Amino acid sequence: MHFRRIFMGGAAAVTVLSTVLIVGACGTDESGTTPASVAPVVSSQTAGAVVDGSGEDFNDADITFAQEMIPHHRQAVEMAALTSERTENVDLLALAQQISAAQQPEIDTMTGLLDSWGAEVPADMTGMGEMEGMDHGPTGMPGMMSAEEMASLEAAQGADFDRMFFEMMIAHHEGAIEMAQVELDNGADPAALALAQEIIDAQQAEIMQMQGLLDA
Repeated sequence: MHFRRIFMGGAAAVTVLSTVLIVGACGTDESGTTPASVAPVVSSQTAGAVVDGSGEDFNDADITFAQEMIPHHRQAVEMAALTSERTENVDLLALAQQISAAQQPEIDTMTGLLDSWGAEVPADMTGMGEMEGMDHGPTGMPGMMSAEEMASLEAAQGADFDRMFFEMMIAHHEGAIEMAQVELDNGADPAALALAQEIIDAQQAEIMQMQGLLDA
């Protein structure tokens, strides 16, 4: 009996000691910070990310992607809108409608993401080519048409318009793919990364379609 009491007392002591160790490992020091021994591991993919109130991770690359892709998409939609009065090419008209139908909702999605991140949404500078003077969304984005190029496209008609549209939109799409790939390489927000991949997939397919129409 004496041996049994000693054994039970020792087991209880081990239990209490284990509990103390577990609680201590999960606690914080007097400054309220988590001890380094139990700090969460941050992967290289999300390094530098910040967390908003909803718990979603995002970083500067996500913000740059959305702030630059919005005006980039706006110009593509503007180019597509020119087709209705300048061509009778049914394939081109269908493609222009497809571009508008895809990219306007993407603009809305990116606008919502910027709002959720507390980041500024670029002002709508449609019709201003490279959008000189815009505070966010710098000039020279890959594939963007200048004001002069947009004016030339607007002045064209018929077969000349078709050729210019295909050449310019292919370059425009290639620029968007380049921007989206930068987001995939550096971004953190799951929704922004998914959108970047969708842009790459859709616009690569449209480039192949336009190249075929241009060659024909």
